[in-house]
Amino acid sequence: MAPDRRAPMKTDSEVHRMIRERNKGKTLDQAAARAGMSVPTARKYLRTGKLPSQLKQPRSYRTRHDPFADDWAWVQTYLERDSAIQAQTLFALLCEQHPGRYQAGQLRTLQRRIAAWRSLHGPDQEVIFEQVHQPGRMAQSDFTHMTDLAITLAGLPFPHLIYHLVLTYSNLEAIQICFSESFEVLAEGLEACLWHLGGVPLLHRTDNLSAAVHVLERSGRKQFTERYLALLEHYGMQPSTNNAGVAHENGDVEQSHFRFKQAVDQALRIRGSRDFADRAA
Repeated sequence: MAPDRRAPMKTDSEVHRMIRERNKGKTLDQAAARAGMSVPTARKYLRTGKLPSQLKQPRSYRTRHDPFADDWAWVQTYLERDSAIQAQTLFALLCEQHPGRYQAGQLRTLQRRIAAWRSLHGPDQEVIFEQVHQPGRMAQSDFTHMTDLAITLAGLPFPHLIYHLVLTYSNLEAIQICFSESFEVLAEGLEACLWHLGGVPLLHRTDNLSAAVHVLERSGRKQFTERYLALLEHYGMQPSTNNAGVAHENGDVEQSHFRFKQAVDQALRIRGSRDFADRAA
């Protein structure tokens, strides 16, 4: 078989260099030589005014064998039955059912394929806008109900909440199981989480919790409660709260709620049961 004599694809940096040489007054021959390309190639990029990355056409065909071709029907059955099943969960099951067939590095391939499937067949995705945070500046905390996970103890419902605190820059987080949203529970949860994380930020932001914020009836103006201010003063933090009805201002902890509950849900799905003998179990 004759060797492939096609010229290698030029890079954006090589084309930039050729253009810089031309702008310095070099001839096309000189500029092409300094950039390591032929004169016709240099002329092509000058004529089109585009870089190599801009000339690439997206492929409509696969360049390698799909390692999940034999099991994709099985994966799709799970996705159609329960759209909340994650690629990592299905990949672990595939590895368990077919020892040696898949390698750890192929998880990303399955994640991309499932993402493509969901873009066509899955539910609409939540839109989240990234916020810019500074290290050491803010922590966000909030309560979230765990009822929708349907956890039971000895067959009886286990209604509980999670107090969740997140450092917005590093996304380090800590939680505490609780059973109400009272000030005493807020204080205990905040203290336990700060000690667990080993540091105190400048600001502490909450949702409009009645344990921390009092809304004046006539003006609608918000005022932090005396006990909450005393608690933050003890730890050297300043209070902050989001505007009523604007949940994304407390978005880091809201997203952490989602990820945490999703991880617990996935673990329960793998376990195959949501019932436990007692709290310790």
